[in-house]
Amino acid sequence: MSTTRAASRVAGLGTTVFAEMTALATTTGSVNLGQGFPDTDGPTELLERAVAAIRSGRNQYPPGDGVPELRSAISADRLRRYGLAYDPAGEVLVTTGATEAIAGAVLGLVEPGDEVVALEPYYDSYAAMIAMADGVRVPVTLRAPRYRLDVHRLRAAVSPRTRVVLLNSPHNPTGAVLDGDELAVVAEVAVENDLVVVADEVYEHLVFAGATHVPIATLPGMRERTLGIGSAGKTFSVTGWKVGWVTGPRELVSAVRAAKQFLTYTSGAPFQPAVAWALEEAGDWVEGHRAALESQRDLLCAGLAGLGLEVHRPDGTYFVTTDVRPLGWGDGMEFCRALPERAGVVAIPNRVFYDDVEAGRPLVRWAFCKRPEVLDEALRRLGSARLEA
Repeated sequence: MSTTRAASRVAGLGTTVFAEMTALATTTGSVNLGQGFPDTDGPTELLERAVAAIRSGRNQYPPGDGVPELRSAISADRLRRYGLAYDPAGEVLVTTGATEAIAGAVLGLVEPGDEVVALEPYYDSYAAMIAMADGVRVPVTLRAPRYRLDVHRLRAAVSPRTRVVLLNSPHNPTGAVLDGDELAVVAEVAVENDLVVVADEVYEHLVFAGATHVPIATLPGMRERTLGIGSAGKTFSVTGWKVGWVTGPRELVSAVRAAKQFLTYTSGAPFQPAVAWALEEAGDWVEGHRAALESQRDLLCAGLAGLGLEVHRPDGTYFVTTDVRPLGWGDGMEFCRALPERAGVVAIPNRVFYDDVEAGRPLVRWAFCKRPEVLDEALRRLGSARLEA
């Protein structure tokens, strides 16, 4: 056996498509509508409070569970918004972004051979973490163009080996927001089969007119079996701060903590008190940010449709999916790899988010969390290029 061979649990993971496409954007000078990070920062006072925390000496390890004022602010925010009561001492855990929260939940709850039901297409860390836990992922596909949950397929996906439902709504990459009827079936399935639901709700505040985000923990029987995951990065447009959190019953949060303490242990010392302030005081900024993103969604959707792409208009997140077949392309990966040279724009091929590669093959994800002038420039470049296969 080669001493330089990677362990099997990571050997097939490779480099994320986000790294590949962002590198392409850099080398070609392209407008990057691929990786989902905003090009504007959050509230000025939020930033200044982080600076003040650095200057006041809050630069050493914070408590492993998160600083007390942030845990209290998260608890108060869940109660105020959703009527969900969580004890800051034991039912709230601050994590290094939502990605670590997902990692801690999967590593802390999934035994080798346990099945994890997940909505496909899925954020790429889901597959990686299930593999690292030696679990078995079982996809339930949200199919284009409407991306609604097939409740019959969900029920059929559950077996005696199922341990966790990994639920993502608002959903990345499709932008779907599960409605009350869909969530009620997920809750029924979880209760009937004694399953844990890990609810990735990082886009909870980025939901547009006509849709409503409902935390599944608010449904009957779900508070005691749900881990809710949130993100300061997505909520306050500070993705590089990597401050996320988990809320849930003490026993489940303890399982996440047991894994998390050996991942980062803790991080983000000066950012945590700033986020605590924002959760309590920056509600108007969050609503303004949501409204701006809705306008940017409309701008990009209209522009992409005008180029001849089939546009799947999202109800939430900051991503829009298009089908490239009207332009003669059968494969979104080929389209995305050609796009930087042809048009000076980068997007993400959706097939990397699917086990059912054929379902995702013609689909491409574009991020609209960019300033309107950047979206205008991307559309100008696309309109000047030969996009047909």
